[in-house]
Amino acid sequence: MKTFIVAAVSADGYIAKDEKHSAFWTSKADKKRFVELTKQAGVVIMGSTTYATLPRPLKERVNIVYSMTKTFEGAETTQKPPRELLKDLEARGFKSVAICGGSHIYNMFMKAGVVDTIYLTVEPIVFGKGITLFNEEMLYHLKLKSVQESAESGSLLMEYSVDYSGTPKMTD
Repeated sequence: MKTFIVAAVSADGYIAKDEKHSAFWTSKADKKRFVELTKQAGVVIMGSTTYATLPRPLKERVNIVYSMTKTFEGAETTQKPPRELLKDLEARGFKSVAICGGSHIYNMFMKAGVVDTIYLTVEPIVFGKGITLFNEEMLYHLKLKSVQESAESGSLLMEYSVDYSGTPKMTD
């Protein structure tokens, strides 16, 4: 199953100013790519804090939210380890999954060794402080597959493949 992270960061490396900061600060080019990639996948996975920043479930996609205690209208909730969840989704006929944040969820899927691709947009904005893309120590090599510049916004839209060679695979 193709498993990819889709994220946007400020020029100083933050995905948000704080936990309540919605994801709507990004450029039109980033939003367009996010919609295309996630609709193509058909499944979006995120944490409860990220999901709470959305005004409603993402249409035309199965919304899966990691939560220990809450349930969310329009979304499935889970506590399953990444590999188990992906196996279940594959059994349901899905071939691709978008990991949409936040940091804890990105960490969990990277450390499980299941992320194939990272679609990263760097936006020309500085927050000064905030929430980083990853918030745990890790070491994975990325290979740049493509880069586009949005002339309208000055955003850089990059695609990286994740290279796990030489890195011991984590179980869950």
